[in-house]
Amino acid sequence: TYLSSPAVSSRIGRLEREDIITGYHAAVDPVKLGYHIIAFVNLDVLPGEKPGFYARMAEIPNVLECNCVTGDYSMLLKVAFQSTMELDVFIGEVQKYGKTNTQIVFSTPVGPRGADVMTAGI
Repeated sequence: TYLSSPAVSSRIGRLEREDIITGYHAAVDPVKLGYHIIAFVNLDVLPGEKPGFYARMAEIPNVLECNCVTGDYSMLLKVAFQSTMELDVFIGEVQKYGKTNTQIVFSTPVGPRGADVMTAGI
């Protein structure tokens, strides 16, 4: 579908006002910056410790995502480190909040992407 430049600008403005577009960013390859270890850390955090845990995770730039999830663990963290030794130190720190289970990423056949706004009718 062809949209004129003013129509596109109007649509983007509306999406920003409605907080559908929440920001803009550059996609950076962590491996090219030396972060060769990407991992997912499952962690069981007690409800009363969540506020302090969230604050601590926000301070650590290696934490790429912190998700509160359902299942056997209450948190799922996506992290990036330059070495397994650094990952090990991090896991040791977060284990004070509860038990962990870690998966190291070998490859990412489908990378991060957003929702398809064309099929969402936006």
